[in-house]
Amino acid sequence: MTSRGWFRNGALALGLVFLYVPILSMMVFSFNHSRLVTVWDAANSPTLKWYGELFASEQLLGAAWLSVRIAAMAATGAVVLGTLAGLVLARFGAFRGRALLSGLATAPLVMPEVITGLSLLLLFVALEQLTGWPEGRGVLTITIAHVTFALAYVTVVVQSRLAGFDDSLEEAALDLGARPATVFLRITLPLILPAVASGWLLAFTLSWDDVVISQFVAGPGASTLPMVVFSKVRLGVSPDVNALATLVVLAVATGVLGATAWSRRRERRLAREQRAARGGGR
Repeated sequence: MTSRGWFRNGALALGLVFLYVPILSMMVFSFNHSRLVTVWDAANSPTLKWYGELFASEQLLGAAWLSVRIAAMAATGAVVLGTLAGLVLARFGAFRGRALLSGLATAPLVMPEVITGLSLLLLFVALEQLTGWPEGRGVLTITIAHVTFALAYVTVVVQSRLAGFDDSLEEAALDLGARPATVFLRITLPLILPAVASGWLLAFTLSWDDVVISQFVAGPGASTLPMVVFSKVRLGVSPDVNALATLVVLAVATGVLGATAWSRRRERRLAREQRAARGGGR
């Protein structure tokens, strides 16, 4: 093996160790009997004690369910608005206000979260004083705030997909008498659906993981899971947090493996169909 190959493999191994050894150690210590997460109790470990306490904790389970609800709603709203913004920016060419729309749609990508959270808090307070809506801070304000920064990522993903889109398919459908709405629903949307799905998953992950903006716009009784975990970690890492993180890692790994298997199966099916089509053409 050449020196370049040794360097490449060594860098890859070092990167994997840097990324995954802390996660693996956290998962191992979730089975530790001791409350001290850095001291392994060899006499009583491994144990499922902390998993039992996790499922008995109404605070953590309630915060997890609230985070799932907010992330799902925020991702859905971000996909709708982000897809429309990406479609306008990719298809409508130059128009008055295009630069402003592009800047507003992508500003959350580079805006510090502290600035975004503070500005949204001031906006909600001003709206409540002027119109009475929203009444206080809670699930609604967190969802709106998450839609605000997540739609920027969806816009970029959808716009990038539309940049390499074959316009002749839509033009052919229009020439055959299809209405623009029908063309979008029957041709454009199915072809960009992977990008839309990717944007939804990205928005869901960003909403689920957010702490800074949520702390600005959250109110009493509306603490998301990252907020609860962050408050617990500041007082010292609790073993039930390790158990929760282990379950989240396993859920994400299962989803990634499932998506990878589905993608490979889909690619093999398309390859078989292409070979069959070429064989039939002969």
